[in-house]
Amino acid sequence: MILNSILTLGRTHSGASITSKKRLLEFISAGISADNSEFDADELFNELLARERLGSTGIGHGVAIPHCRSSRCTAITGMLLKLDQAIDFEAVDDQPVDLVFALIVPAEAHDEHLKVLGALATAFNEESFRSELRSATSDQALFERALQS
Repeated sequence: MILNSILTLGRTHSGASITSKKRLLEFISAGISADNSEFDADELFNELLARERLGSTGIGHGVAIPHCRSSRCTAITGMLLKLDQAIDFEAVDDQPVDLVFALIVPAEAHDEHLKVLGALATAFNEESFRSELRSATSDQALFERALQS
């Protein structure tokens, strides 16, 4: 997969303490904005929230892939989180979520957006990939395991 081009160690967090879907989206927005000055945290939060209102991005097996398009985004940007406690995310299988891959894409990158989402969904559908990520005990380990996919 192409994670090495969209994910950085600075946007990889193992053991994140988040208590709700809203707080998760705030954490993602703040983290991506802090890492990349082209983003505005409030604007990004509103874009992610608007996408979630269309339907949950919880894909099942304890995984969510919140995503949105942003006019401020110039390159596909990802953030990987392993939560210390699973949260309700209104996922398709009604299971709480503990693995999250946030994806921000340029507004005009329609085909690329769908390809990356598909690749992420395929990877996270593999039990072995989810298990590897869940066994990570540090940001570095989580990042390395994600890139091994």
